[in-house]
Amino acid sequence: MSERGPATAASHDSSPASPSAPTPPTATTPLTAARRTGLLVTFILGGLTALPPLSMDMYLPALPQVTDALNSPAATIQLTLTACLAGMALGQLVIGPMSDKWGRRRPLLIGMVVYVLATAICALAPTTQLLISFRLLQGLAGAAAIVIARAVVRDLYDGDEMARFFSTLMLISGAAPIIAPLIGGQVLRFADWRGVFVVLTVVGAVLTLMVWRGLGETLPPERRHTGGVGSALRTMRGLLGDRVFAGYTLTGGFAFAALFSYISASPFVVQEIYGASPQAFALLFGLNSVGLILVGQINGKLLVGRVSLDKVLAVGLTVVLAATVALLLMSTGVFGEVGLTPIAAALFVLMSAMGVVLPNTNAQALMRTPHAAGSASALLGTSSFLIGAIASPLVGIAGEDTAVPMALVQLVCALLALSAFSGLCRPWQSRSASADLADPADDSSPAGV
Repeated sequence: MSERGPATAASHDSSPASPSAPTPPTATTPLTAARRTGLLVTFILGGLTALPPLSMDMYLPALPQVTDALNSPAATIQLTLTACLAGMALGQLVIGPMSDKWGRRRPLLIGMVVYVLATAICALAPTTQLLISFRLLQGLAGAAAIVIARAVVRDLYDGDEMARFFSTLMLISGAAPIIAPLIGGQVLRFADWRGVFVVLTVVGAVLTLMVWRGLGETLPPERRHTGGVGSALRTMRGLLGDRVFAGYTLTGGFAFAALFSYISASPFVVQEIYGASPQAFALLFGLNSVGLILVGQINGKLLVGRVSLDKVLAVGLTVVLAATVALLLMSTGVFGEVGLTPIAAALFVLMSAMGVVLPNTNAQALMRTPHAAGSASALLGTSSFLIGAIASPLVGIAGEDTAVPMALVQLVCALLALSAFSGLCRPWQSRSASADLADPADDSSPAGV
């Protein structure tokens, strides 16, 4: 893959557009000004991509406490995670195409305001049912942050440069899983679980203000889609008809599900099975996130541009698979009675490998969709969050006293991710993203887009 900036990408994008498709960017569009904001835009986009892990991970140390406070079983309380995740998945399907039609800024600001209100209500929820309902709304609104952040990156970057930027974002967004459980654990020292949502409300309000003041529009009017719902559906159908795009989407989705299985189950595995305190759990969770950040930076600074993204992705998926096999063998007692240290080591390897898997699947998929970045970002995010939402309840299906369901779900997800990558992306085949899109006769081109 060659490295191309926004202006260069415009000259290479020769894909046929539908009647409602936008025209490509030129060197005179607002993208140039947006790029000059550099550090500020990077920080804001990092904050937006960090919002989902903040919403999930800050709450994790409080899960056992919520179970007791609301007098509900663990499997039911885990639905508060599933509801938020499902909301983020479904919300992206709506907000992504909206951002292609109306621009990035307006849908993002509306979503952020609703997120803040929903999070504040979660802090006051008196019942499990109400908490689940407003976690769903929180996810629906918070979807704007992640789907539009990815679309903005596609507006501004292309090729290897985009892969590098996604890895840079992981330096910020990857810090969220480190900071969030630590903050959550400390909040629980001075308040109950409701205090976690109070902190999330403040974080959401600050981020909304930053977006309002510091993030300009990156999709000029001449590049927006003018069609309605039918046009958006045709665009998404065309994207899903692209075999390679669908392959990267499923690869990232199943990899994320393996990651989310860990996120959902680890509070009970680490605290209930191995007897760690909320603070110790937060520390272990943070160490795993450090691994993800470090590997992500190695990917962006050393590997991208030197090694094929597909080769790096293949190695990352293989490492994830090896880690899940080790976890399953240890949790089923093949190696006898094991303590927390070997389990934590395998989880660290799994989490670290995501530092190359997630940014590279996003970059490879979005490189094929310069004409519909919002819709493509929505499909990427929705697949990840929906598959993760399905996997989440399965990890607790056998109760709180065994880690076998978590390890088994992770293994199945890793196998499916590797199968989608090899079977649909076919990395051994030489291809050009822009050429594939430009040739309607190609069996992997997104016909109808």
